[in-house]
Amino acid sequence: MRTKLGLAASVALIAVLAWSPAVVAQQKTARQCRDEWSANKVAIAASGKTQRVFVAECRGVPVVPAIAVEFGKGQYGSEAEAKAACHNDPVVWVNLRSKVYHESGSKNYGTTKVGAYMCQQDTVAGGFHPPKAIKEPAAETSKPASS
Repeated sequence: MRTKLGLAASVALIAVLAWSPAVVAQQKTARQCRDEWSANKVAIAASGKTQRVFVAECRGVPVVPAIAVEFGKGQYGSEAEAKAACHNDPVVWVNLRSKVYHESGSKNYGTTKVGAYMCQQDTVAGGFHPPKAIKEPAAETSKPASS
């Protein structure tokens, strides 16, 4: 019994040592992949990849669409398709659930789960609107002292 256990342990150790470095190498963390996205955002986004897709590919995780989305008229699945169709009009990312569109400099551009790329001129006709402005806190008004 001891001999079989020792033999099994030895075989397991040899198998672990024989694995290639690629198999044993640690996978990148989501944070490392997001940092890589931030460093090369323009080039990666130009290829039509969203941050979500890039991070998944970077980590070696298969990308499974959360919800199957049917694009309407003037909606595109990639930024490259939208740029080809929009010509001189800026491309925006529309959140199909909230009906809000985000410009290319926005932190939400290309990141919402259910969305599409559109030409900015087509967004109003499609019922989309820009995000609400962030309100600045009202300045404290001093009350006159009561006498």
